Amino acid sequence: MEVSVSRKCVFNAAHRLYVKDWDNEKNESVFGKCNNLNYHGHNYILLATVTGEVDPITGYVIDTKILKEILFEEIEDRFDHKNLNLDTEEFKTKNPTAENIAIACWDLIHKRIDKHFKLKVCLYETERNFVEYEGK
Repeated sequence: MEVSVSRKCVFNAAHRLYVKDWDNEKNESVFGKCNNLNYHGHNYILLATVTGEVDPITGYVIDTKILKEILFEEIEDRFDHKNLNLDTEEFKTKNPTAENIAIACWDLIHKRIDKHFKLKVCLYETERNFVEYEGK
């Protein structure tokens, strides 16, 4: 039987949504306030869910201490109190939308867990706006 284990992490980050090749009018039309030239911030909440078989010896799907460490090193330490557009490699050339942030988080976590696990991330940008990504 498969069981899912989830861990939440939080990071605060600024970003600006825009397409470099568009003029300000088009960017404002598409992205509205999210196109603020001086950036704007969110208190992001990321829920990472690992699904797999329960190990008959340990009783774990994944040790939550390991998941905690992965989330801290790959997500919180990398993105917390950063300007996503300016301070992170992941968004130097990619628009830091919630969708793209969720995909980047999935990629960073996925590379650190056993490949037989299923991984799903849910990223809350606000209390009411969130995206989910389950990988390729």
